[in-house]
Amino acid sequence: MSAPESPATDPVVDKSSGAKSDATNVRQFTVGLDDDGIRLDRWFKRHLPDASFNIVSRWARTGQLRVDGARATPGDRILAGQVIRVPPAEPVAAATAKPKKARPQLTPEQMEFAESMVIHRDGQAMVINKPPGLATQGGTKTHDHVDQLLDGLYFDLDTRPKLVHRLDKDTSGALVLARTARAAAYFSKSFSSRTARKTYWAIVVGVPDIEDGFIDLPLGKQPGTGGEKMQVDEKEGQAARTRYRVIDRAGNRAAWVELQPHTGRTHQLRVHMAAIGHPIVGDGKYGLADAFLSGSISRKMHLHARRIRIDHPDGGKLDVTADLPLHFAETLVNLGFDIADGDNMPPDERPPMTKEQEKSRAKAHAKTVRKERRGERRGRGEKAAPTGKKPERPKKK
Repeated sequence: MSAPESPATDPVVDKSSGAKSDATNVRQFTVGLDDDGIRLDRWFKRHLPDASFNIVSRWARTGQLRVDGARATPGDRILAGQVIRVPPAEPVAAATAKPKKARPQLTPEQMEFAESMVIHRDGQAMVINKPPGLATQGGTKTHDHVDQLLDGLYFDLDTRPKLVHRLDKDTSGALVLARTARAAAYFSKSFSSRTARKTYWAIVVGVPDIEDGFIDLPLGKQPGTGGEKMQVDEKEGQAARTRYRVIDRAGNRAAWVELQPHTGRTHQLRVHMAAIGHPIVGDGKYGLADAFLSGSISRKMHLHARRIRIDHPDGGKLDVTADLPLHFAETLVNLGFDIADGDNMPPDERPPMTKEQEKSRAKAHAKTVRKERRGERRGRGEKAAPTGKKPERPKKK
């Protein structure tokens, strides 16, 4: 993400990043769905790496750094949809400027593999069927990922496709890519405003007592995991809602469920299903030993982004279905399920929570927590408060 450097009288939008510039060259960025819940200093490392921690701290101390108009500090958590106000870029000496690291060139095999994932392509958008085990983005110990393979997906355009949302490494299925800057801005807004409809299939251990319902459990990062693991956090967590429907069941051993995330928290579907006692098969991270079925059932994750429906930048709907990976398809057969039953589920057109509804629920939840805490403090105070009198001795009868 980059910001325009030349001042202008009217606000200017960098279509590739969502950044704005005015007469003083102050920049504004809208937080994307992929950055929801991260620390502000982490956001700078991702999108404005030239702004060092010392520079960001100075901007915060002097009130130049703001989120939704309020002063912010580097340690603040940010949410998707919030607007970050950033001062003009500070000049970097030519001698210290680091050359941009060139991406390694793809091999013919990687190019062929990248093209084999494509299941939809038009002038604005592309959808790939991401296989399990392939990360969406790279990291310190991750060298093979979708972002790297985008160099092999230019096709008839001169622009490199851009990621607009993510799937977990071991989750397979439909992943939308933007082919133009206009499409990237359009899709990013759709995901952050939650107008995109994502339908997942999962095999879970056991069968939920309620076969058609919602899971409303706030989620937060689990302490001591470096942000790599989430947990249900009733007091400090962010609102999270999942719609689920049981498609079929294999006795009491396992169930095939349809999942629709109405919010976009990290590992949301995995944590929610584990929290109600039905972990996704193969998800040892959250289900531990209980997440595996005996016999011939694969130990791989059984979570697949089956369908994506999202408004198209040129009008109409982008509606794409992704085929199952081999291990998931084999499990359906082994458990006696018919794939047609999943595709023939009646449509569920209940819309996801809007941002306003989510904020209202969060406020109500916070109010309840504050009341509980006040009650706890009063209870402790009553137990500890001295009466000023010596305890009476029991009277002899």
